[in-house]
Amino acid sequence: MPRRQNITVFMIIAVSAFLGFIFVSSFRNQAQGTRHPDYVPSYQYQQDVNLDEGLLKGAATAPKLENATLKAELGNASWKLLHTMMAKFPDKPSADDSTALKAYIHLFARLYPCGDCAQHFQKVLEKYPPQVASRSTAAAWACHVHNVVNKRLKKKEFDCSKIGDFYDCGCAEDEADGKKGKGVQKKDAFTPLVLDEKEG
Repeated sequence: MPRRQNITVFMIIAVSAFLGFIFVSSFRNQAQGTRHPDYVPSYQYQQDVNLDEGLLKGAATAPKLENATLKAELGNASWKLLHTMMAKFPDKPSADDSTALKAYIHLFARLYPCGDCAQHFQKVLEKYPPQVASRSTAAAWACHVHNVVNKRLKKKEFDCSKIGDFYDCGCAEDEADGKKGKGVQKKDAFTPLVLDEKEG
């Protein structure tokens, strides 16, 4: 009788070890960080993002923003965001980087929380499509369209060769004295961009 109990215990241990081995080996081939029981592989929920013209250039979604103070604060913060984004954009962007920035700019214009501002900016984008071939062209384009908006609002226009002095992105250290550098590039390296207006 004791021998039969030993065989039963041995069989339980063997089956448990086998099941444990199967369980552990099922996770062995998965990428690090995907072993959580709630993990769902990306191929099971990934959806293709279709950024067609209708989505990118659809009508502005927000109503008119009546509060002038809020409108000015939103505008200042938005220009800071856009200029800093251009300053951080790669010098030699990949095709995906350029496509992503163009899409972002068009969606930014569409979803901007001031409806009349968004509509105007969409018209500016029609006339001056985003230039995203490099950091320098993106920064120059952003400065140019900022000046188009400033001209419409009867505000002072920027000297685009000095845009980096106004919008400090914290991008670089000045090698000569170790102080924080300003802007997109050194002033001597900035190449002004001449934009072609879209016909029509």
